[in-house]
Amino acid sequence: MERILDPDVSGAMNSARDAHWQAIKTRKMIMSRFDEVIERRGTHCAKWDLMETTYGISPDEGLAMWIADMDFRPPEAATTALRAIVEHGMYGYYGDEASNHAAICWWMRERHGWTVDPDWILTTHGLVNGAALCIDAFSAPGDGVVLFTPVYHAFERILIHAGRSIVSCPLVVKNGRYTFDLAAYEPLLRGTEKMAVLCSPQNPGGCVWSKEELRSLADFCRRHDLVLIADEIHHDLVFPPHRHTPTALAVPEILDRLIVLTAASKTFNLAGMHTGNLIVPDDRLRRMVTQRMAALGISPNSFGMHMAEAVYSPAGAAWLDELLPYLDRNRRIFDTAINALDGIHSMPLEATYLAWVDFRGTRYGAQEIADRVFGQARIAANLGTTFGSGGEGFLRFNFATPRARVEDAVDRLAAAFQT
Repeated sequence: MERILDPDVSGAMNSARDAHWQAIKTRKMIMSRFDEVIERRGTHCAKWDLMETTYGISPDEGLAMWIADMDFRPPEAATTALRAIVEHGMYGYYGDEASNHAAICWWMRERHGWTVDPDWILTTHGLVNGAALCIDAFSAPGDGVVLFTPVYHAFERILIHAGRSIVSCPLVVKNGRYTFDLAAYEPLLRGTEKMAVLCSPQNPGGCVWSKEELRSLADFCRRHDLVLIADEIHHDLVFPPHRHTPTALAVPEILDRLIVLTAASKTFNLAGMHTGNLIVPDDRLRRMVTQRMAALGISPNSFGMHMAEAVYSPAGAAWLDELLPYLDRNRRIFDTAINALDGIHSMPLEATYLAWVDFRGTRYGAQEIADRVFGQARIAANLGTTFGSGGEGFLRFNFATPRARVEDAVDRLAAAFQT
């Protein structure tokens, strides 16, 4: 299958990509790999094996739609790379990251139009670890860290355990999607803030930030002397006509205060490999992070490095180009059914495979909503309150699962909220 490029390119290339997308959606034969129901129970799978402990829902009768990994097999290239290691039978330390970094650079250039210097890349044990390293490097206990809420819940967790002060700056809904209200944030800052953390695309709302929004945020960070941590882990999971713009391309004037977090894990369903990237263009910032990594004894996960290199390739690109239309169809099925329910609305999703559903229009309180979703529908979904201020009345549903399960989920929700 032809590989699709995703840089900031001419309208002609964008039109060609859209035409290719439509062609893929008509090829029913490529959908079968994602329709396969894979048994994950009893495999130490957090999403399925912790569902009963967390939600009281038996995995024998429930649907796991909470933790953000997919119920699909990753590209065969990843499995082939892992199989080669097993067949070799040696599991020593990983050395020489040059080929891994070259693969990352190729991917960023081909998919996102961003030319990355291999020397900018630092390898971490996943992006939560990467964010924690940045927090450790660029702030001290008691310092403030800005979060634009609601936002990925792991950020709050690591900030609390690191003894940092969370400055919650609520996003606002405009034209059905989240955006910044930077003027409203000014009085919330106390002068102790050292950093801001951004999800781009946004999690849980799934919006793709425009260049103008990123530029306004960059100006905000400059005014308040904040290091900006841009978590771009969902950057490959964007639905046309939307386009992800790497923060480094949108605001090159703040490269001296920008750290970009990326990983193959969300794109290719490789979360268990715990391998991520910090892309740090500025020499001073990179030295600071490198020092903290050395102090904490951080070194690469050999299996993750081999798998990431294998999928950042034409083979990985072809697999992704098949996945995205499947996710898009799941998204449309889920949203259509949810929006037909009285008082319930799914925020229009521009990226990710995580539906952000607003239940505030129902006549039910928070406990009644939870009872109907968890107790009656038997679906495990993330409570919106775990994403911080602004998440009240919402739940997040992961629809990266075989279509039969998505259809089952919306039937269950309809039954639970029509009574």
